[in-house]
Amino acid sequence: MILIMASVMMLSSCSAKQQTSEEANASVADENGFVVKVGDEAPDFTAKTITGEEVRLSDYRGKVVMLQFTASWCRVCREEMPHIESEIWQKHKDNPNFVLLAIDRDEPIEKATHMVETIGITYPVALDPGAEIFSKYALPEAGVTRNVLIDASGKIIYLTRLYDPAVFADFVHFIDSKVN
Repeated sequence: MILIMASVMMLSSCSAKQQTSEEANASVADENGFVVKVGDEAPDFTAKTITGEEVRLSDYRGKVVMLQFTASWCRVCREEMPHIESEIWQKHKDNPNFVLLAIDRDEPIEKATHMVETIGITYPVALDPGAEIFSKYALPEAGVTRNVLIDASGKIIYLTRLYDPAVFADFVHFIDSKVN
């Protein structure tokens, strides 16, 4: 009897449906499409900026890091970026304990550069070919216009999605409290 039960359990476990990584991500994604949450270690990545500099997230340990996921075709991103420039970057760009990096989702350098010039931002923008970096933070089909704030130990401490002036104001105050 024990042998029969063991065989049945073994067969049923072998026939259980395997979960794909996309299904696994979907099961842990929040309502905004994030696959990370506050308290998680920020997934590391390496990227090249539009000025040719190679950056690695883990090289910024010891600093507060803001990642802004964006794309030139995103109307809401284009609305938010001037606020990031004036209310966050201009205030903290000389602070050695703060890093701001935009991650341009799956666009060629020409499009990203044109966006930067058109909007007039001066903070660094890195390219994300194939949206590989984006997919470490959000579902591949989720939209951009999202920000991730990471503390000096590499933990995610704040997440935003879309641009809402009230939420953005809270985000700015939170950043100010962490880097001042």
